[in-house]
Amino acid sequence: MKVILTQDVDALGLAGQVVDVAKGYARNKLVPGGLALEASPANLKLLEKEAAEYEVRAMKEKEKAQVLAGQIEALRLTISQKAGEKDKLYGSVTNMDLAAALAEQGVELDRRKIKMAENIKILGDYEIPVKLHTEVTAALKVSVIKAR
Repeated sequence: MKVILTQDVDALGLAGQVVDVAKGYARNKLVPGGLALEASPANLKLLEKEAAEYEVRAMKEKEKAQVLAGQIEALRLTISQKAGEKDKLYGSVTNMDLAAALAEQGVELDRRKIKMAENIKILGDYEIPVKLHTEVTAALKVSVIKAR
């Protein structure tokens, strides 16, 4: 089924693109969530009229993401956790912990944008990717130290 994306959707496309998806995905997720419209002739004409608006909005979102990426890359978070033998943490540091630490630094960010392969379980220095936009990814520097 062909749909017109009204918002950027990870691994699918950018706002304003016409993409082909499974009918169930379109009817159950994309259309009810306001992420897409069915690619009917009337909606395609509407897309042509709003194409310039989509491009301007996409450029503004990318610029905002680049500014935020600069702020994130300038930071170095230090998180103290209790640790045991061989510097292994009691528990772990998750993307929720990182989002809370960023909020303390004045950077409000959705935790789902912090792309950790797995939770941090050992003391040390880490570089965590933060996907802010489809074309903008920042590197967040994190030091996990032993709590005293």
